[in-house]
Amino acid sequence: MKQKLKTHKGAQKRFKKTASGNYKRGHSHQRHILTSKSPKRKRQLDIAGTASKADNFAIKEMLPYA
Repeated sequence: MKQKLKTHKGAQKRFKKTASGNYKRGHSHQRHILTSKSPKRKRQLDIAGTASKADNFAIKEMLPYA
């Protein structure tokens, strides 16, 4: 009997797979102490980015069913 693969719950909350096979990710530093950050910095942190191509293999292993 083959062992089931487990999803890494921390990665599941942080990454979403796109149709092209890349992974979307958010930015850090936008949860608290926002008064000391400029409006431009907060606005740029709000935009989601894609994970680095170098990290795709590691993310794919953590999210086997994504």
